[in-house]
Amino acid sequence: MAIETGLEGKPWYMAAGVGLLLTIAVVVALKYIKFNDMNGQIVRKERKLQTLEREINEGRAAMKSLPQFREEVGRLQLELDKLLRILPSRRNTEDLLRRIRRLTEQGNFDLLRFTPKALSQRDFYSEWPIQIQLNGQYHNLALFFDRIRRFSRIINVEDLRLNAMPGRSRHTISARFTIKTFIYNRPPEESG
Repeated sequence: MAIETGLEGKPWYMAAGVGLLLTIAVVVALKYIKFNDMNGQIVRKERKLQTLEREINEGRAAMKSLPQFREEVGRLQLELDKLLRILPSRRNTEDLLRRIRRLTEQGNFDLLRFTPKALSQRDFYSEWPIQIQLNGQYHNLALFFDRIRRFSRIINVEDLRLNAMPGRSRHTISARFTIKTFIYNRPPEESG
């Protein structure tokens, strides 16, 4: 059984033309089916490549500014260190006692009491009162307060009470007062 194509008795170039048309139809169908999917993949890959190139360019720009950022971080760290000397993040009782004791020795005082009290929590800091009692001379007390004023950390003097010393002792006054210093409360994510 033979398939009749209707090309018997026709010139050979007609059969060649029909064959060429069928070949073109098959190639176009394959291109449409197979190559359309590949074209979609190529377009997606080109978009991804453009996105990656943009990110690379942003990274290069950031890399160029990295020395400036490091310099800024260093400057800010110095500023933070300076501020933490003014408003430290811990009590450091021993250092403060040593410094007060040194001031009392320089001023020829008798340090009778140095009593740290409980912290009083505020918004981003805590108040730390310390009661002090000492005997000395009035002029030296003014120098003592002036030297406390020169400490790097913030210290306020409150509730000053002066009493004259009886008799002819080497000290002329007894002073009771509270120095109040402050402690920075670090947020939990800064602690470490």
